[in-house]
Amino acid sequence: MRRRNLKPLIWCVWIAIFLPVNVLFAGGGNPVKSRSAAKAAKAAAFAEEVTTLYEQFNLQEIGLTKKAFSYALKGYNYLLEHHWLNNPNILSICDMSQSSRNKRLYVLDMETKQVVVNTYVAHGRASGGEFARAFSNSPSSRKSSLGFYVTEDTYYGSNGLSLRIRGMERGFNDRAFGRGIVVHGSEYVGPDFLQMNQFCGRSFGCPAVPADESETIIDLIKEGSCMFIYYPTQKYLVRSKILNY
Repeated sequence: MRRRNLKPLIWCVWIAIFLPVNVLFAGGGNPVKSRSAAKAAKAAAFAEEVTTLYEQFNLQEIGLTKKAFSYALKGYNYLLEHHWLNNPNILSICDMSQSSRNKRLYVLDMETKQVVVNTYVAHGRASGGEFARAFSNSPSSRKSSLGFYVTEDTYYGSNGLSLRIRGMERGFNDRAFGRGIVVHGSEYVGPDFLQMNQFCGRSFGCPAVPADESETIIDLIKEGSCMFIYYPTQKYLVRSKILNY
C-alpha cells in the first residue's frame, strides 16, 4: 500500500492554530497592555467630559462639587448606554452631602447644557437632622436610599401631584418603588419653612421638593429621566455596580 504524505496536512493544522497568535505578537501586540491602554484612554476621555460639562453648567458657582457631578455623569452614561432612559435630556442630582438648608437639588438639561432647576430637597426623617447621615433600602426605615433611579409616571395622592421613581441598584434602592418613595411637593421644604425653622423638614424617605415648584419639577423629570441621590459613603461608592462597571 502506498504511504500518504502527512506533512502538508500537519503544516495546515499548525498554521491554522498558531499563525494568528504569532502574527499578533510579531506586530508587538500584547492583549493585556492593549486592554489597559484602552481603559486608560476611556478614563481620560471621561475625565475630560466631566471637566467640560462641569464648567459649561457652571456647577461650582451653585454648590455642586465636581466629584459628585462625576459620579452622577458616570451613572447617567451607564443608564443611557443600556437604553433605560426615555427622557435622556434630563439629569437630576440630589446632593445629600449638603445641609438641607442648601439648594441641593440640581436638574440639568443635558442637551442645552443649562441648570433648569436648583432648589431644596428633603431627606428621610431617620436619615438625620440638618444633614443626612444614614441611608437604607429597608421598607420601614424612613431613610433616604442612595443611588440611581429612573423616573416613571405621575399620579395624584395625599401630597398632590407625585412622581414614581424606580431604584436601579440592588441592595441600595431597588425597594424604593415598593416603599412608595416618590417625588412630591411639601410645605416643609423651601425658603418659607426655613424662615421659621433651623433646617428643612424631613420625609419618610421621599425626595420631597418645595410645594410651589413641585409641578414644574415633576413635569420636567417625569417618564424616564435619570435621578441620582448622592452621599459619599464608601459602602455605596465601592459596591455600586453602576459606578464600578
